[in-house]
Amino acid sequence: MPLKIETFRNDAGGNIAYKALTHPLVGEPARALCAKLAAAGPMAIYDPDGIAGTFAAFYPLNTINCAGYFVQNIEHLGRYFLGHDAQPVTAIGGARAILIASFELAKAQQQIAHLIAPDTQIFSLEGLKLPAEMQTDPKRYLNLLNFATNFAFFRDDKETHTRLTTCHYWARYGAGPVTLWLRLFGSQGETLASWSERFETPEQSIVIDSRELRQRFGLPAFLGQLFLHAVGVKGHDVVKYALDLYGDEGSLALSATHDANAWPSELYAGMPAAHGRNVILWVQNSHPAPIPAGEIGLSVMGADDIVWSKEEIAPFASFPYGVRQELRHAEWPMQIEIHAGKHFVRPRYEVMPWAAGRNYIAHPNVERNDLKVDPNLAELEPLLGKGHILPAPLLPPDLYTTLALPTPMSSAQTSLPIKALVYDATGKRIAEHRFGDLPRDHRAVLDITALASGKLDTQFGHFELVYDFEAGRCADGWLHALFRFENRTSGHAADTSFGSHMFNAPLTYRGEPQSYSGPPPGLSTRLFLRVGSAPFDTFCHLIYPVSQSWLPHSTTTLTLRGTNGGEIVSKDVQIPASGSLLWRVSEMFDTEQLAAGGPHPYVIIRDETCRLFGYHGLEGSEGRFSLDHMFGF
Repeated sequence: MPLKIETFRNDAGGNIAYKALTHPLVGEPARALCAKLAAAGPMAIYDPDGIAGTFAAFYPLNTINCAGYFVQNIEHLGRYFLGHDAQPVTAIGGARAILIASFELAKAQQQIAHLIAPDTQIFSLEGLKLPAEMQTDPKRYLNLLNFATNFAFFRDDKETHTRLTTCHYWARYGAGPVTLWLRLFGSQGETLASWSERFETPEQSIVIDSRELRQRFGLPAFLGQLFLHAVGVKGHDVVKYALDLYGDEGSLALSATHDANAWPSELYAGMPAAHGRNVILWVQNSHPAPIPAGEIGLSVMGADDIVWSKEEIAPFASFPYGVRQELRHAEWPMQIEIHAGKHFVRPRYEVMPWAAGRNYIAHPNVERNDLKVDPNLAELEPLLGKGHILPAPLLPPDLYTTLALPTPMSSAQTSLPIKALVYDATGKRIAEHRFGDLPRDHRAVLDITALASGKLDTQFGHFELVYDFEAGRCADGWLHALFRFENRTSGHAADTSFGSHMFNAPLTYRGEPQSYSGPPPGLSTRLFLRVGSAPFDTFCHLIYPVSQSWLPHSTTTLTLRGTNGGEIVSKDVQIPASGSLLWRVSEMFDTEQLAAGGPHPYVIIRDETCRLFGYHGLEGSEGRFSLDHMFGF
């Protein structure tokens, strides 16, 4: 059974009480509170904010002698907790000890003071609050901005290093200095280091490198996760970043991956089955409580049989879950469904092919179980045009093979009516492939390079996956796919996956086309491109997808910014509608301009006329490369 917690709902956003109760600094005082409650004798629980169940999911509240469960919201009277039916708080009189499950004791206690005896012993969650210097809004503790947090996969050994890159983008929304509170966890969940870094300058680079951490804190080699908590933010409560895994010059492969979704999910999908030797799922516990054996599992997409874990995973620990060991019959292009039980945020998987030095890291995505098939999407096709589009690069065919594997990403998707449209760089459609109405357990991987062979007049292009309502009508607006890119010469590869959106259409439907800020339609672009350090070159593939009709060309500006956030130089480019642009930082900006950016320059891709979608990567020696989608703000 998944944890009985509410984390994130698309209609309501994040449940901030969940983040407040699972912060790494809360675990120890929360367990101490439970020990005090257990020693205090019969205890009534008053749950004015409806968060006692979330607390009990992570801490041993079942050790207390519960004398009754009381609620403030009449709509909560149907709840059942610790063996007791919920009662109205007006019936709490006579309790000699009460746990008020609230971070705001004074307010909650004042509201029931006339119902309880003056000598009643009162406990609360107020002692679990973070220190004042870690609160962005001290007046409202359960404010999303107080818990702008995230996790990052982090590893450093003799062959592999990790670099997290972002910038002080909160300054665009009026934030002043921002402080990052960070904690690095080892593989067993042990704390390797805790520290803070302050960023005073608006839009300055933020870079955290595993090699520097090992030197600064005298650490041995490690594999674990980095917890980030941003304080002083405005506008965004999610810590967005690009994450690169790289080796020293001449060693191992490159990997790029996106920021983790900050909210744990019950299901994840889009992870490929074994490819070569194995695929490792890195399960990284996001909570201050262990994951019991049998709580997480793997299954082949579309199959009923689930192989459940046999290992307990300690708080904040990392565990390598070998797909080949658990699902021996699963082979590419089968897909794996991850039954995560809401124990961890979006995980990483590592593909371990036969050839040494060609392993790489990528991420699956959230498989939603709150969606239903939307018949309106087919009916509205005359108004919405292509509607939902999932765009991806067609890398130069002489160098790379580009593959596409549609992935069921909601439990409502019993089938997938999909087609692929291929475009050259100018926006000319050159090929089409109809998958038909794919079953949930399909193995239909499409070689986009072969499909475009002999038809592509430009050096590169892109393709789009869209719904095919002539094949079927099982569409829910959550169309996803896994894209795999393989270097034809070296055998190095990269996976990336994402979901569809509506792009560049004057009409809106159910929040689409999305906007980074404000209501839809989202008809502008601001993307972050990190610039890799030598010896790696940085490339970017920008795509201008059009759902219905829009401007014939983009009006796009590429602005090189220095480590301190200052503008160095801007270049204007145009991308044709339904076209794309593949460019390298070393070719767009000269050596002198890049040097002026200091050690960690970056590029902002800005367009106020249309919504672009972007992919970025690094290129190294001997065909090594990385690729993943970009983030914006």
